Amino acid sequence: MNTSSNTSLELRNQIITQTQGALTLSIAFIGVSNSLFSTLAETGAATVEELAMKTGLDVGYLERWCDAAFAFGFLDEEKGKLGLTDLGRAFIPDAPGTCLPFAIQSVMSAHVADRATTFMKTGERQKEMMAENPNIIPFFGLMLEGMFGEMFEQQILPNISTYRNVDVKRGLVVDLGCGNGWYLRKIAKHFPHLRGIGIDDIKENIDQAQKLAQKEDLEHRLTFMVGDIHYLPIDEYADLMTMNRALHHVWGEKETIFDIIKERLTVGGSAIIWEPNWPQCRADLRNNPARQILAFHNISEHIQGNHYLRPEQIEAEFHRVGMKTHTYFFASGNETIVVGERTSL
Repeated sequence: MNTSSNTSLELRNQIITQTQGALTLSIAFIGVSNSLFSTLAETGAATVEELAMKTGLDVGYLERWCDAAFAFGFLDEEKGKLGLTDLGRAFIPDAPGTCLPFAIQSVMSAHVADRATTFMKTGERQKEMMAENPNIIPFFGLMLEGMFGEMFEQQILPNISTYRNVDVKRGLVVDLGCGNGWYLRKIAKHFPHLRGIGIDDIKENIDQAQKLAQKEDLEHRLTFMVGDIHYLPIDEYADLMTMNRALHHVWGEKETIFDIIKERLTVGGSAIIWEPNWPQCRADLRNNPARQILAFHNISEHIQGNHYLRPEQIEAEFHRVGMKTHTYFFASGNETIVVGERTSL
């Protein structure tokens, strides 16, 4: 076999392996979205019929899923009953280090590819959060928490003094675009004296945030409400305003957004903007797994009328409204935190 044939075979085998990985995650998504992994974790081994009765799912579809889940190693079978393997347990939503984010991303990625293929022909763009898919939105916040929660707790919170300063003064944190509240809940967990208000325009996010805050015994310090950044449903001024990977969704209104942020901060208050760090040149996207993923996600952002930002763009808007900035980089430079301080009226 010549060198060209060897290379072709290697590439084909590589693609087959990647295809199997994609199929694995698609099967996992079905199990996550229909609570099958959680149900089996709670009840133990079950027949297909018992699992159908427990979940209310169609037995025909459920049997085919169980076949596929067994084939790909999520389930084992003993005496006619199916139970979770270690791989299956890895996709339980509240398991430590859950692999849920990868299953959610796999389906979102297919959705993006389909839309991009169509819209590329016309230039159409559709202002719609991909998370509004009813099968995805209950897990979207959990996906973000699974992807970024540990880094936030271990790297960001200990190294940015702003959070600690607000806690010392028993101040108020307002999180704009709070999703399911994971960001505020982690802040409140580490800093027991501050209060928080989370605002999001998707009611299902707010409902989930309230339930999770109650589950973690934080409901007395955290409030979540449906609202619009243009008409903040709060009367008091904030000591800290945050936007967690949300600014690029409203960048087209950046002048208005930064004016509102400054106006609703106390003098001496701060705003913390967390965004992916879009690189300066295309060459920086290659051979960096985190930035390869970012490059794909930026297709999704373009469909919605958005794009990822560079730190200096965020700094410039803070400077425009008269706020001082400090910029931090995390995750090997792939994540940016820009802190803006309001020092005067």
